[in-house]
Amino acid sequence: MASGMGGLPGDTRFLHIGPFKSGTTAIQGALHLARTRLPEQGLAYIGKRRQPAGAAQQAVGQPAMFGSAHQHDSYWQQLLEEVEAKGDLRPIVSSEFFCEADDDAARRVVRDLGGSRVHVIVTLRPLAKILSAQWQQFVQAGLLHSYEEWLEATFNRPPSEQPVPTFWRRHDHGSLVSRWCEIVGPQNLTVIAVDDSDPGMLLRSFEEILDLPDGFLAPDETQANRSLSYGEAEFFRRFNHEFLASDLDELMYGRYIRRGLAPHLKLHHRPSGEDAVIHTPAWAMERAAKVGAESAATIAGVSPRIMGDLAMLSEVPGNRVGDPSGGETIPVEAAAHTVLGTLIAARDRERSREKAADKATEAAARKAAASARKKAFKAAEKARLRDPDRLPNVPARRLARELLKRGVRKVARARRRVSRGPRNQGDSH
Repeated sequence: MASGMGGLPGDTRFLHIGPFKSGTTAIQGALHLARTRLPEQGLAYIGKRRQPAGAAQQAVGQPAMFGSAHQHDSYWQQLLEEVEAKGDLRPIVSSEFFCEADDDAARRVVRDLGGSRVHVIVTLRPLAKILSAQWQQFVQAGLLHSYEEWLEATFNRPPSEQPVPTFWRRHDHGSLVSRWCEIVGPQNLTVIAVDDSDPGMLLRSFEEILDLPDGFLAPDETQANRSLSYGEAEFFRRFNHEFLASDLDELMYGRYIRRGLAPHLKLHHRPSGEDAVIHTPAWAMERAAKVGAESAATIAGVSPRIMGDLAMLSEVPGNRVGDPSGGETIPVEAAAHTVLGTLIAARDRERSREKAADKATEAAARKAAASARKKAFKAAEKARLRDPDRLPNVPARRLARELLKRGVRKVARARRRVSRGPRNQGDSH
């Protein structure tokens, strides 16, 4: 089966590398929703979740995000095995973490995924729109710098002195496209210049690239990936200072703040009007527009497949220009959701641990029962051999069954003791 965009080969392997804040959540959500229907179209969306972040981080040599930890070092290898297991289905791999690959890592990723069979997809939005979105996302990952401090460092300091050294590896879009074009060739790279004024443009573009029917991909309305308001971001940033000063376990931040408080707040509270926009100083917007124009020229020069208008990379939305320092407070409703989100995350964590404990207990019980069954058969057979005259008509199976019942009763009593725990634990009067 040939795919769209001029008939890509039927064995093409699609790799969407982001970068961040370019509609990645929208496309990943749509592909995840369509996961069970994609094989009918000769495609397979790789991974079990919306995106294989851990595998991508390992592939490009980046550590887990602040507050997270990789449980093992084989995520990338497992992803490659899943790709191969799909057989003739054309795999789709999507994660914005791939955009952080340096030259060597990018070559390794392409080689591992199939070399000349790989078609890279890059989704781009104007840098002027990305700046504030990236800052507030960095804050949710533990950043301590204010927006003004972060902008000054990002534009005026060398990468080694910047709060996020990989920012320009992500968002010097001309260099990003050139780096991957050099590896896969311009004929194997598609740039989508995302038009925010046309909400359906991104999904339609992917449908064309993947040779899917019109309307096949639908947005996932259950996911809320809005940016924080300035006040909300400042709340998180100041919380970060207190969290780090308190010497708490870093993993608590990921469990209860980034994956608990933040998504709950963004899903259940919507800032109104101007409060939802983080303004960016005019000088930074001018610099962003200049970088965007240079990126558009660079991308046009390497001649990848292009969908949309590259001129939009230098756009500066007028309603986003201004002093970012206003509105440092958050509404009472938002404050309530920050507390509730944390509590819900704690509850879910506790339920998850209880479920894991139940599974472990059941597994231990099954193992004990199997062991008891084996021992019972051995004991029964020994009893028959030892005293054949006394037990001439009692089969080994019947003796084993009786011994097994006794073993099961012992295991059940042990389980009840474990589930009850120490008496009066945590009681207060």
